[in-house]
Amino acid sequence: MSNAVRIVEVGARDGLQNEKTIIDVADKISLINRLGHCGFQSVEATSFVSPKWVPQLADAAEVFSGIEKLPGVSYPVLTPNLQGYERARAVGANEVAIFGAASEAFSRKNINASIDESIERFIPILAQAKNDGVKVRGYVSTVLGCPYQGDVQIADVVRISKRLYELGCYEISLGDTIGIGTPKNARAMLSAVAGEIPMSALAVHFHDTRGQALANILACLEEGVRVVDSAVSGTGGCPYAKGASGNVASEDVVYMLEGIGMNTGIELDKLIETGRWLSQLLGRETGSKVNRASSL
Repeated sequence: MSNAVRIVEVGARDGLQNEKTIIDVADKISLINRLGHCGFQSVEATSFVSPKWVPQLADAAEVFSGIEKLPGVSYPVLTPNLQGYERARAVGANEVAIFGAASEAFSRKNINASIDESIERFIPILAQAKNDGVKVRGYVSTVLGCPYQGDVQIADVVRISKRLYELGCYEISLGDTIGIGTPKNARAMLSAVAGEIPMSALAVHFHDTRGQALANILACLEEGVRVVDSAVSGTGGCPYAKGASGNVASEDVVYMLEGIGMNTGIELDKLIETGRWLSQLLGRETGSKVNRASSL
C-alpha cells in the first residue's frame, strides 16, 4: 500500500468561515499562496455561498481571482447551489465541492432542507459540472454524531456517501463535524463506507474537539485511507458544537504522518511559519501543538 498521503488544506475556507475576526482580501490571497508554496496539492480556497450566511467569505470572487494558481495544485471552492457554481465558474474555478449531512436533524437545521432535498439541489450542479469538465468533491458531515439528534447510523452515512459518489463526486470526504469520534467508531464507519465506494475515492475530515483527531486519522490510515483534510493552525470549528475547538491542525497532521514514514510532500517549517502568521492575523494562539512547541 502506498505511503503517500494527500492532505487537503481547508483552512482558507472551512477554517476561516467560523472565525470571528474578519480577514481582508489581500491577507486571504496571501494565506492561500503561502499554503500552495508549502507543498499542498489541494488548497480549498473559498465558498460561493450567500454573504448573508457566511460574511467572512463574501469576497469569494475577489479572492479566487487574486490567488496564484500554482501548477499541480488544485483550488476547490464550495458551491452550495447552482447559483454559487455559476459564480465560481465565472472566475475560473475548475474544481468545486458540495456539502451534505448524514444527520437528518443537522441537514434541516443547517440548510433548512431534508437530506434528500439537499441532494436534489446538488443534481443540477453535478450535471453542469460534468458538462463543463469540472471535478466535484462531496462532503458528508456529522458522520460520527450530531449536535441535535445524537448518534448517526452508519447505514445513513453509507447511503448518502454512495449516492453522492454515484451522482459523480470523484471523492467523498467523511466529516466528524463535532469532533465526537474515537478510533474504534471512526474505523468502523470508514470500513462500512469503503464496502460500497473504493477507498481511493474516500477522505477523512476530523475536528479535534475532544483531542481525538490524530488518533482517528491514524486508525483510518491503518484501514487504508490516503486522503486527509486539515486546517492550518487548527482554525475553524463547528458553530453548533458545544466546545468545538476547530479542525485538526495541518502542522500536527504533517508532523505525525512524516513521523510514521508517510510522505506528504509538505515543508513543515514553511507550514509552521504560515500558521504562526495566520494566528497573529486572527489575534489568538495557534491551535497547533506542533506550532506552539516550535516556538518554545
